[in-house]
Amino acid sequence: MTVGPLVNLWGFGPDGRRTAPPPEADIASARARIGYRSLELDPAQRAVRKLLPDLYIDLSAIAQGYAADEVSLYLEQIGVRNYMAEIAGEIRAAGVNADGRAWRIGIERPGNGEPVVERVVELRDAGLATSGDYRNYFEQDGIRYSHHIDPATGRPVTHNLASVTVVHPSATFADAMATALLVLGPERGLALAGREKLAVFLIIRAGSGFEEKDTEAFRRLLAE
Repeated sequence: MTVGPLVNLWGFGPDGRRTAPPPEADIASARARIGYRSLELDPAQRAVRKLLPDLYIDLSAIAQGYAADEVSLYLEQIGVRNYMAEIAGEIRAAGVNADGRAWRIGIERPGNGEPVVERVVELRDAGLATSGDYRNYFEQDGIRYSHHIDPATGRPVTHNLASVTVVHPSATFADAMATALLVLGPERGLALAGREKLAVFLIIRAGSGFEEKDTEAFRRLLAE
């Protein structure tokens, strides 16, 4: 949540777009301003303290999932038991649809043309979030620079993981984890998902096509 200075520097934040990588000195300067260890949270006092005066907090990676959870909570409080709440692509669903069946959610194949469904899952009392590198990026000299920034390098990710979908009871958690796994990449991301027994689906670039990888927990959700 502190990586905002790098996101802005690379042209994916409120400071405006760019068409070329920033200077190395600027990357180093922005990296000096990030790090969750410089942020202290006190749940009892509902207080936040920054150990770096110019630490920048950006909750974009969980905002849509959190909003879907909040809409769901409101619906349940007023007695709605069957619903699907969607905020900017992140989803929280419960009960059944108008046909009395589980909610069937399509996962998009990465691309810039007309949407194509890659897989369909049945969502029951759970949230779903997808993070991908194919909507928000720029290219220079044939190199794609994604809006997903690796805080360890200060640069956009360079691996071939194109899309991550996470299903979890909390849409907020699914939203955050989809971003984290995409930054980690296909090998480390899938390993973490397996250790945590998460329902995760990866779409990986392979030559001119795509390769799929998933976890056992995700396979149980696939629609027939």
